[in-house]
Amino acid sequence: MSNKLFSPAILGSITLKNHIVMAPMTRSRATQNIPNDLMAKYYTQRSGAGLIITEGTSPSPNGLGYARIPGIFSKEQVEGWKKVTAAVHAKGSKIFVQLMHTGRISHKENMSASALIIAPSAIAAKGQMWTDKNGMQDQPVPKEMTKDDIIKTKNEFIIAAKNAIEAGFDGIELHSANGYLLDQFLNPGSNQRKDEYGGSIENRCRFIIEVAEAAVKAIGKEKIGIRLSPYGAFNDVKGFEETEAEYSYLAEKLYALGLIYIHLVDHSSMGAPMVEPSTVLKIRKNFKNTLILSGGYDKERAEKDLQSGAGDLISFGKPFISNPDLVLRLEKGITLTPPDMNTFYTPGEHGYTDYPFAL
Repeated sequence: MSNKLFSPAILGSITLKNHIVMAPMTRSRATQNIPNDLMAKYYTQRSGAGLIITEGTSPSPNGLGYARIPGIFSKEQVEGWKKVTAAVHAKGSKIFVQLMHTGRISHKENMSASALIIAPSAIAAKGQMWTDKNGMQDQPVPKEMTKDDIIKTKNEFIIAAKNAIEAGFDGIELHSANGYLLDQFLNPGSNQRKDEYGGSIENRCRFIIEVAEAAVKAIGKEKIGIRLSPYGAFNDVKGFEETEAEYSYLAEKLYALGLIYIHLVDHSSMGAPMVEPSTVLKIRKNFKNTLILSGGYDKERAEKDLQSGAGDLISFGKPFISNPDLVLRLEKGITLTPPDMNTFYTPGEHGYTDYPFAL
């Protein structure tokens, strides 16, 4: 049986040099929210991956809820990302930008003075978040989005999608997972609206589908993927009774729009609830384009799931942080360097671009 993980893969109209995806991971190195040379070096180091998905990148000032995360709504940000895409393409990899609006997972001290913390409903997430000015702070109560807010935010996603293509990205990933804005609409714990964007499965999915549909019209269906986290427990969202029915419905609608991939999050290796196998099967049945699987993979498990057809591409996260040459290490059986969690989100090159290469 031939080894599939390291062989070329097809993603819509593009060819990837292998079946390995670098997962999106917030690294908080974008000073003033602008991509920089250090970030270009980081992604270039990891361009052994067939596909790189960037860290969560905000489509608007309202989505910059964390300290030092990048955006893609200003000219300076687009110019910064051009350095990243050019460097990655020069190494033969493809790169999608993950569009992440943090929604209620935000703090004013991380945002510009005019920015608003918005969400489907005025319900604060439990817990705290880091601010550079005053350390850990309680999550605030967000402003419930009006219809005008919904329209404006959708338009911001579309402008960001167009900016992504201008910046040289091969496509975008809509971040509809892990308790951020799009996922906040999906989850009845964070979405308690009484209008057409809340209540039923169809209503909770409406905003995501509208954003995806508008993005398809703006940049083309083969340039758009989406990340989903059924049964996720991050950022105070939890599984709910209709989880399987909702994600089955959403997968069907996204396939009808022609999105190129669904990227499924499974954080059970980090203690979150397991994604029910029956839910994955229903998503697989209803969405016939590429399925990217993620969550605690090693080479053997990745190869097994590719060979069985459980997934089409395999996403690796934390191992890429501390192993810039992860693909080579996996292929040659070289021991992996463990990551230093203390430097995941700190400024500067330490714990970011200074991990060793094996060869």
